[in-house]
Amino acid sequence: MAASIYSRFVKDPLILRDELAIDRTLLSNERTLLAYLRSGVALAIAGVTMTHFSQESWFWVVGLMCIPAGVVVSVIGIARYRKMDRSIRLLREQSAMDSKNGGEPIQSSERNAER
Repeated sequence: MAASIYSRFVKDPLILRDELAIDRTLLSNERTLLAYLRSGVALAIAGVTMTHFSQESWFWVVGLMCIPAGVVVSVIGIARYRKMDRSIRLLREQSAMDSKNGGEPIQSSERNAER
């Protein structure tokens, strides 16, 4: 696995400030997911509205394009949320394992043996 840009900080145990920063990051990640979902729903609703009330064909086509665009935006948001959530939780678990180890970082071979 490629070295993380934060790998130089692995040796240091997390303090309260770092734990709170992780919590803020989790909340920020959830807020971003909700923004993606809100945008996706807005696009889908706009598309349905355009197709329902349109009089011209080009407006109807734009409405039909908005519906799948809303679905795509929602799926992208969910994928990004899951990826970031997985990495944040991995960092938190790694920190917990390191603190149980007396502040010494666990080597990758030891980490694999614990799983």
